[in-house]
Amino acid sequence: MLRLEYIYWLISAFLAVTAMINLRERRYGMSLFWAILAAAFLFGRQVIQLAEQGQRLPAQLMGVGVILLGVIASMRPHPAPVESGTRAERELGATRLGGRLFAAALVIPIATLVLVLSAPYLKLGSQLLIDPKHPSLIALGLACLLALVAAWVITGARPAQSLTEGRRLLDTLGWAVLLPMVLSTLGGVFTATGVGDSVSVLLGSVIATDSRVACVIAYGLGMVLFTVVMGNAFAAFPVITAGIGLPFLVIQHGADPAIVGAMGMLTGYCGTLLTPMAANFNIVPAVLLELPDQYAVIRAQWPTAIALMACNFLLMYWLVFR
Repeated sequence: MLRLEYIYWLISAFLAVTAMINLRERRYGMSLFWAILAAAFLFGRQVIQLAEQGQRLPAQLMGVGVILLGVIASMRPHPAPVESGTRAERELGATRLGGRLFAAALVIPIATLVLVLSAPYLKLGSQLLIDPKHPSLIALGLACLLALVAAWVITGARPAQSLTEGRRLLDTLGWAVLLPMVLSTLGGVFTATGVGDSVSVLLGSVIATDSRVACVIAYGLGMVLFTVVMGNAFAAFPVITAGIGLPFLVIQHGADPAIVGAMGMLTGYCGTLLTPMAANFNIVPAVLLELPDQYAVIRAQWPTAIALMACNFLLMYWLVFR
């Protein structure tokens, strides 16, 4: 059976290779940064199991590693620029491949959807091939591997080149790569400390909770605004869902919790399109594309974000109470 742990091991291996390449080139800060992250992916599950058994030291060491990641990131250990061939070579390659370059990227969502839907039926004898506890994440990992193979076929590149190019992209993005993971964890911390309950009490005294329309708007706007502040819908989701979605929409008005969650996350992504706090989505691409305006991506996205947010409010009201 394919378990999520195997995907984490692959990620760890790639991060370890990235760390070794940086170490060989004497970029010690970047090397240590990726090495710590590789260790977290490799030993994370074992650390959790040991902590549950009462052995605190491994978890404390992991905590020290997380603090070191923050210290290293604050020192901005950006590597020297690494060019992937000359500009003329890159332009010639782009012209030769054309729109076929997008085919590999499209493999990821298509393969993920197919694998998730077919996971209950993929068996070897009576044994499921994909762990039913984490089918979506495992399917995403497998889809990325399929996309990598597709990229090799389309571009004719050597497999080793994917490691060097992946290292170059990781080093360019730097600490921003961790934002989705860190912010989703922060959302869980907020929920555990009772922020969601405080939001529920506050809004319960402000909005007309007996109105379905008011609750839908409060939930949608809460997801968008909290995402704008935090920079990621993963951080907003547990807090706003615990504070508004569950008590008002699901419990009080009988909304479908699965649809509430799906529509809530989609609405939160509208906030991601609007905020510079989502640096990995909105600021880093502007830097990579060498745009003169660092907010150019947000300026291009905000009309879509507003239109999508309005559509989501209507869809949420229509779907969650059916």
